[in-house]
Amino acid sequence: MSSIAHRTVPVSFEIYPPRTPEGLPALHETIRRLAAVGPDFISVTFGAGGSTRDRSLEVLTHILRTTSVPPLAHLTCVGSTYVDAAAIIREFLDAGITRFLALRGDPPAGVREEDVFLGDLESAAQLAQLIGRVQAERAPYTEAPVPGAPDAVRLAARERVQVAVAAFPNGHPRAVSEHDDIDALLAKQAAGATLAITQLFFHADDYLGFVERARAAGVTMPILPGIMPIVSPTRLRRVLELTGEPVPAGLARALDAEPTADGQREVGLAHASALVRAVRDGGAPGIHLYAFNNHRNVLAVLREAGIVATDARENTDTREKEIIR
Repeated sequence: MSSIAHRTVPVSFEIYPPRTPEGLPALHETIRRLAAVGPDFISVTFGAGGSTRDRSLEVLTHILRTTSVPPLAHLTCVGSTYVDAAAIIREFLDAGITRFLALRGDPPAGVREEDVFLGDLESAAQLAQLIGRVQAERAPYTEAPVPGAPDAVRLAARERVQVAVAAFPNGHPRAVSEHDDIDALLAKQAAGATLAITQLFFHADDYLGFVERARAAGVTMPILPGIMPIVSPTRLRRVLELTGEPVPAGLARALDAEPTADGQREVGLAHASALVRAVRDGGAPGIHLYAFNNHRNVLAVLREAGIVATDARENTDTREKEIIR
């Protein structure tokens, strides 16, 4: 029985390139397992200043070659000149990538915000515009043969790239007021964005309230909730450091109270699956899961939430039972 046939809402996943080539086989297996549930796309992160450019493209093209799932490429502004950014976009388009997540980007680890060379592009909205412009210059139209006329071609409108952007239900760390985040989302939409994916959050009302405010302000594109299974106190602390999100007291206490890794994992999966159910029931157009390169956790969340069939369990071997914390 296929898990795809029983999926009740669209799903998508985020993964990241491995730090070394030795990590590729494990990631390829994770991609295979994620692709088996028929996600709308699998996104691949892009290091600050393009630091994982080659590895990101390698993973993206692997998804393109070996699955029927569209890959979505992250792109960032930080540290790129206009010319450099256009060259990267063109390289990805030449490789067959037509879906992007346009991000302003964060400074590299250990670098202060005020010391960052942002580059010629100052916002994700400007990057979204550039993606569309590069594609238009590269392929303004497509050609198709005319049956019975070997030397003739028929011109057709090019397929437009799809550009996703980030949204921040609890506010971007640099935002002065909650209105800044909505205004930024409106600017991204005006620049050509067709989809928003949220930063992770820990309470359904954070997402649902943000969507309500965005709709009232005129945001019409779909806003996907981004959810990450938090399976250990260490993972939670790291995520809070990276995102600046407020501490979810209930989840933090529950994780700390569990003495074993297995118990912590069950707590994290239960919290994430309950969050998935709540936003789905609240009208979310799909579910985007931050996989952390661990297919077991995100697929378990989808099973517990009733989004993929419970009989579509993986054939896990003993090696895959190690919990990535």
